Amino acid sequence: MGDSYHLACVPGDGIGPEVVAEARKTVDAAAARFGFGVDWVDFDLGAERWLRTGEALPDVAVKELRETDAILLGAVGRPDVPPGVLERGLLLRLRFELDLYVNLRPVKLYPGVVSPLAGVGPDDLDLLVVRENTEGVYAGAGGVVHRGTPMEVATETSIETRAGVERCLRYAAGRARERAGRLTLVHKTNVLTHAGDLWQRAAREVAGEAGVVLDYVHADAACLYLVSDPGRFDVVVTDNLFGDILTDLGAAVAGGLGTAASANLNPGGGSGGLKERSDSPPVRRPPSLFEPVHGSAPDIAGTGTANPVAAVLSAALLLEHLGELEAAAAVEAAAVAALPGAGGYSTQALGDRIAAAVTAGEPRPSRRQ
Repeated sequence: MGDSYHLACVPGDGIGPEVVAEARKTVDAAAARFGFGVDWVDFDLGAERWLRTGEALPDVAVKELRETDAILLGAVGRPDVPPGVLERGLLLRLRFELDLYVNLRPVKLYPGVVSPLAGVGPDDLDLLVVRENTEGVYAGAGGVVHRGTPMEVATETSIETRAGVERCLRYAAGRARERAGRLTLVHKTNVLTHAGDLWQRAAREVAGEAGVVLDYVHADAACLYLVSDPGRFDVVVTDNLFGDILTDLGAAVAGGLGTAASANLNPGGGSGGLKERSDSPPVRRPPSLFEPVHGSAPDIAGTGTANPVAAVLSAALLLEHLGELEAAAAVEAAAVAALPGAGGYSTQALGDRIAAAVTAGEPRPSRRQ
């Protein structure tokens, strides 16, 4: 047996428990095939818990999550939970507490999936969007005065730091170097002159150090190009708000939310890829979090019709992050192979099909043994 991993599972609400069960099944199949151990621990977090207890994310849960190697999240949310309660109290708090400063969203058109873009096939659409995940307007700076009166004023302040921007850029440049060596910065430097200038100066320095070619596109133009010329992009890096918008458009052009996976990463314990001092004691890296992009879809919960592929592909990203590259590739390949005709299967049946494909073949040791 090779390495063993302590993995957290947050099934969540709606279809979350259904799709995450199938993703777990594929991880377990990959572990058996490639010779590493998996120990799952479930966390009761989401709308159901908040409605029952009034707590979105207890401190003790944060402490326990820190002791795991990675987190698999299904989906959270229900119509009877006020907006912002789970988004800020659970999802954003996890990003901040665990310093998950990179949101990674592959935008990839798989065989058997039809893009709404005419004439676009799998060879034309395969890119990564790297979104800064802990700063910007989502940092929570701002407020309201004179609420409910004609004099009401609401502010949202975008917080951008050199350290936060640079570590995100370093991760993106590293991914670009692994691929085609092309990095595109997306921002609005023509109107957001302060933050835009910080991003652009830092991007030029980081790209030069990494030896990758840097391009720049305004955020609105990037939306246009993603529809009219998606092959223009290979690795895109952008801030929190623009990344949130651009990645949903990316999911749409890649065929919808059924295959949209995501990773919220702490790639280097907050170091942004910078080497630690040789005399520094080793620091445990916080766990990263992996989740399908789709929501909890309470209207179809329990019907067995939810597509688990996005959750399975998120599990493949989890395995890749742990360094189990063969297992990650096997899970992704099995999920992609199941896409043609996927609509004819129930959630569980499709998960069984994917897990069986992962299992197929002679067991062999993990590459990390």
